[in-house]
Amino acid sequence: MTTPETARRHPMSWVPTLYLAQGLPFYAVALIASLMYKSLGVPNDQIARWTGLLGFAWVFKCLWSPFLERARSKKFLVVIFQLLGGTCLGVVALTLQLPSYFAMSIALLAVVSIASATHDIAADGLYIASLSNKQQAEYAGWQGAFFNAAKFLSFGGLLYLAGHLEKSIGVKNAWMAVFGVLGALMIILGLYHTRALPGTKNVVTGESLGSIFNTLWEVILDFFKKPGIWLCILFIILFRAAEGQIQTIGPLFLRDPRSVGGLGLTTDEVSVVYGTAGTVAFLTGSVLGGYFTSWLGLKKALPYLIIAMNLPNIVFIALSSTLPTNLGLITAALSTEMFGYGFGFVGVILFIMQVVAVGKYQTAHYALGTGVMQLGFVLFKMVSGDIQVALGYQNFFIWVLLSALPVLLVLRFLPFKSEPQSPDSDVAPQVSKA
Repeated sequence: MTTPETARRHPMSWVPTLYLAQGLPFYAVALIASLMYKSLGVPNDQIARWTGLLGFAWVFKCLWSPFLERARSKKFLVVIFQLLGGTCLGVVALTLQLPSYFAMSIALLAVVSIASATHDIAADGLYIASLSNKQQAEYAGWQGAFFNAAKFLSFGGLLYLAGHLEKSIGVKNAWMAVFGVLGALMIILGLYHTRALPGTKNVVTGESLGSIFNTLWEVILDFFKKPGIWLCILFIILFRAAEGQIQTIGPLFLRDPRSVGGLGLTTDEVSVVYGTAGTVAFLTGSVLGGYFTSWLGLKKALPYLIIAMNLPNIVFIALSSTLPTNLGLITAALSTEMFGYGFGFVGVILFIMQVVAVGKYQTAHYALGTGVMQLGFVLFKMVSGDIQVALGYQNFFIWVLLSALPVLLVLRFLPFKSEPQSPDSDVAPQVSKA
């Protein structure tokens, strides 16, 4: 339920900042941390393995989401986890001067991951509870825009700042400044939200913890009883096989020196390639991929979406073979890859929504499906470093292209249904984390 003050909170005063705060810690863990460790000299296999493990928080967050309803308010949860995440990001900065900085920073980022995943649940719940159905639709675009603005700010702004500072004050000091800024931003947003967010209160249902657990267990059992569910799970995991590897190792390849087969770009040059042009290409591809799937239908569109998402990875084979020095050429190549990535990624989101989630517990099963989707990314991210170290960059990128083939085979056996999606589906607007 909402308090009387909710009516005085215009959505534009808190929806953009809420989803900016949702995106900042996610991208700090998923993207920025990897490049920090690369600058600090951590090997690729260690980077991929440990940052991959951090992603499990988003895999399993749906398992504790029902228990959050017992908190006194969604606003309270949102603010607490923003402040916790911001504090931990700030402390990460302080650990970088210590001998055991890697273990300590990974432990702190694990707390950030759990806080961020839990914040996702509370923030989406606050959004749904505070806005009417009409308003939810009206401001859904602002959700995605500001979640991706966090990516642009992190990869395009803070990464560029890190690259600039690395040249003037040294690598460790540069990254201390960046994580200090990230922590400060999250704390400022948390303090702002103590006043800006609508004061929603959870409705007390009288359910015991045991009753909540039983309902959760029923939801999970019903999910795994769906016809063809294991084939669907295999498809979702394999869908992200190439992506999980290329999105992890690609930026590290750009940073590694030419003597070991990389392109030798500076941190700020990677920011230009991925954080600006690459982000724009990804968003453009995502929008066009949605329209394409709407026009053709999901079943017919999926083969093209899979090919569009994975075939452009051939640019990494070309880059690792020729090692070009022209930044414009490298940017154009990577923008092509990111456009295809955005274009094809909508396929797995719609597959979960229209095939996997359909049924009695549609919203809960959508959450479980997106957890499986994140699992696919995390599993292949974790092993990508070991594979790259064993094969070298050029052979690794060939392997990545080949690892996308099994999903096309599984596609032929998927249990598509002809029944249309209900227009009043209870799947709430979601911000997809690519």
